Amino acid sequence: MDQHLEHITQIKIKKTMENLEKNQMKAYYAKSITQAQMMVQSLLEDGDTVSVGGSMTLFETGIINMLRDLDVHFLDRYKEGNTPEIIGQIYRDTFSADALICSSNAITMEGDLYNIDGNGNRVAAMIFGPKKVIVLAGANKIVPTMKEAEIRLRQIAAPANATRLNLNTPCVHTGECSDCKSPERICSSFVKLSYQRNKDRIHVIILDERAGY
Repeated sequence: MDQHLEHITQIKIKKTMENLEKNQMKAYYAKSITQAQMMVQSLLEDGDTVSVGGSMTLFETGIINMLRDLDVHFLDRYKEGNTPEIIGQIYRDTFSADALICSSNAITMEGDLYNIDGNGNRVAAMIFGPKKVIVLAGANKIVPTMKEAEIRLRQIAAPANATRLNLNTPCVHTGECSDCKSPERICSSFVKLSYQRNKDRIHVIILDERAGY
């Protein structure tokens, strides 16, 4: 990255981390994917029950495969041969897990996490249930305010995920959300996580690379 752009990016990351801490979320900075993997691993203990939310970031950064190799009880929603019933049970078991690892669709410089969800299992578990929530997000997901966060969700995250999942929704064809009534719609719940009463339950690792949608 150009050194001047890198300078601006570092300012944005620093401000975002400061405001996450003010909102009682523990913030971390990872310069590389390898460092991010080490941070995630350091937040887990042997024998922990660990679940994940649907996330391209976790695949791109190798977190899914890493979890399969760790000494943890991984509730692997992506395991080959899983039936809809098994996946549904994993969603429910997540609420009593030691840790949920996921990403966020947007992080504001004001220190908020903003997410969009179809079934709601990911955002529900981020709000309540697992003892610890570990959020890994690329710096590309940082936006100034909640207004820009919603724009990002509607113009980037939702259309990209709908395309990835081979859904037949208007955004796949237009590239932006039209607040459709499609039966395959994946943007049903819009959730803002701001100040947390349970201090440091949520750990946010900001990766200084582009990752996920």
